[in-house]
Amino acid sequence: MGAESQEWQEFGRAIRSRREQRQMTQRQLGELISWAYSMVSRWEAGGHRPPVEAIEAMDAALGAEGRLISLGFRAAMADSNRLRKGTVEAKASTWDEDDEMERRRLLQFAAGVGAMGALGADDAVRKVLDLTMEPRPLDDWHLACADHLHAVRTRPPMQAHRDLLVDLAALQRQLSLGGPDTAELYRVVAVLASYEGSVMTRLADPGAAIRWYRTAKSAANASDDLDLRVRVRAHEAGHSLYGLRDPGTVLALCEEAERLAGSSPSVGLVMTLRIKAHALAQLGRHQEAFAELRRVLELAHRDIPTVEGWWSGNGSINLTESQVHAAAGRTEDTAKAVESVVANSAITDYHVPVNARLHLAQCAVVNGDIEGGADMAAAALDSLAPPYRNSMTTETAQRVLSAVPIDQRQHPAVAQLRHLAITA
Repeated sequence: MGAESQEWQEFGRAIRSRREQRQMTQRQLGELISWAYSMVSRWEAGGHRPPVEAIEAMDAALGAEGRLISLGFRAAMADSNRLRKGTVEAKASTWDEDDEMERRRLLQFAAGVGAMGALGADDAVRKVLDLTMEPRPLDDWHLACADHLHAVRTRPPMQAHRDLLVDLAALQRQLSLGGPDTAELYRVVAVLASYEGSVMTRLADPGAAIRWYRTAKSAANASDDLDLRVRVRAHEAGHSLYGLRDPGTVLALCEEAERLAGSSPSVGLVMTLRIKAHALAQLGRHQEAFAELRRVLELAHRDIPTVEGWWSGNGSINLTESQVHAAAGRTEDTAKAVESVVANSAITDYHVPVNARLHLAQCAVVNGDIEGGADMAAAALDSLAPPYRNSMTTETAQRVLSAVPIDQRQHPAVAQLRHLAITA
């Protein structure tokens, strides 16, 4: 069963990487999963698509915690897109009915395994069966977007990840059927794939996050919605500041999105400018960051609508203000912005008020209060229950640590914060 696509090659590299981390040979892995080691070699080379049972067995044997299943799911989605567009390299002689059945089994399997982690067996079976039902109306998909946004904001990231995979699998099946709603379904894919990129960022899996954002950008392009294309790129740039990419690269992403947006006021443009201000602040280019913040404020006052999951108006502005002012050590401005963020915390992601408090701690450290800032940051991190501690908070805590002068990094309060950030 031939594969030889970029996605299956990436899947193969992931197997090899996990296997080598565990100092395991191909023969040993083959014995663990009850497959010939020669097949393991072929799967790692990306030339053969493994059956779902083998993917499940390898994911368990290598302790991948669903990562291999997610990669296999993404590769199956790519296969389906190529088949739908008539661009599959393999002709009918190599892509037959058995291949299509195996692809569908993989999509169903990915959804089922994703659901099993957070749901009972009966509910997981129901979700798999959902994939074989009639296509869902657009209103249902719009409701699903709202549901997943709520989950991302309020639930542990692993649970949000598993539930997203279920609907992404069902959505891919519906897209493969074609129909008049294809453009709108691509909009839904762009939204849900962006949410999945956000969740994988929180789970500190930068490779998976970047891959899902790539899927989101492709779907946004296919939807032919310019503002959505810009929004997805701004969303990726913003999350890239939390362990995916360095601030200089994020700045380049913002400039690309800004060129795409043009000069007309839009949600995508104001999102892009606020992330640009964040990146400049992290680079220590404070005057430029303030200039971009002023552009955000000016643009936001020109009737930019609130769009759930993308732009929350004053909430987004206040968080940007706290980041930009904290990096420059502006205590009064930072405190005012943080107060506004915390006061509106009921309508934001659970980590946002924590990050705002970390900005205040960073500001204190920048101004020389090492012990006070470190204690403040440790208290902010400790306020999150363990399942909710994610890279959005730990990366922000790292900014507090980075602001500590080298000769004071052995201070007990700093050491305590470092330990808490690492364990979180």
